[in-house]
Amino acid sequence: MSKQEEEHNEKEILKQASQGNQEAFGFLYESYVDRIFNYIYYRTGNVHDAEDLTARVFQRAMKHIPKYQDRGVPFSAWLYRIAHNLVANWHRDRSRKQEIAITDMMALPAKHEHPEITLVRTEKQDALLRLIRNLPPDRQQLLILKFVEGYSNAEIGKIMTRSEGAVKSLYHRTLLALRDQVDSLTIEIEGE
Repeated sequence: MSKQEEEHNEKEILKQASQGNQEAFGFLYESYVDRIFNYIYYRTGNVHDAEDLTARVFQRAMKHIPKYQDRGVPFSAWLYRIAHNLVANWHRDRSRKQEIAITDMMALPAKHEHPEITLVRTEKQDALLRLIRNLPPDRQQLLILKFVEGYSNAEIGKIMTRSEGAVKSLYHRTLLALRDQVDSLTIEIEGE
């Protein structure tokens, strides 16, 4: 099926879902639930909170889908906007940000990898995730959409309601900021 046919098919499913067809909404749910969960998980760092917030995204979507209007952006942009708002509220309601427990992040060592190497790799991943979680929400969203979901700059622009050029600029500034933070973290670690 071509991309144009998929878009037409999705528009028809959206129309049916907005008219109360639960099976059509179920199809939309199945199409997007994993992506929305991943986005929320990377923003919260907690599986249970991500599951709860993902359910709330789709509850809101189901409640408000009769009012949904196609404005030339993908349906996923609407879902990501709902998710973004719920995550922002979640962070605002909490006095501190959650971090992924090391047991959640621990990668299994390769067959011939020493446990020390696995531990160092895990610590580096944990430190990078902490740095990313300290970025402003729009930069976190950009990185998740780019590296976790694999969206192009043009697709990210539609989701974030920014031009492709603005996304490229934000991406460049974000990577420079992360590089500087990683460099300063490396200096601190080596100085210990």
